[in-house]
Amino acid sequence: MRILGIDHVQLAMPAGEEDEARSFYAGILGLTEMPKPPELAQRGGAWFENDRVKIHLGVDPDFRPARKAHPGILVDGLTELCTALRKAGYAPVPDSGLPGYARAFVDDPFGNRLELLERS
Repeated sequence: MRILGIDHVQLAMPAGEEDEARSFYAGILGLTEMPKPPELAQRGGAWFENDRVKIHLGVDPDFRPARKAHPGILVDGLTELCTALRKAGYAPVPDSGLPGYARAFVDDPFGNRLELLERS
């Protein structure tokens, strides 16, 4: 037995905020929204992915944002992404504490912390 990888990361979101999720995850981060299976779609939320990353947003009726726990998302073009985030009203916070990477932290529309990393 061995672990092969992570299939997806799930983050929580409040009910009824799917359009906000689309604006951020598809519009700014550039991920494609994928259709959820019908039995899961009725629960709300949204799934986003590209050929390397899958982020699922699930509705949590007792939603609290993940302020410390976070996915680390490897990017190409961190400076450009941070510029796009700022233009959209988000505040990425640069951090130089990880050797070999340029990185920044940003909150998604729901307050979930995301780490954005680019290899140096």
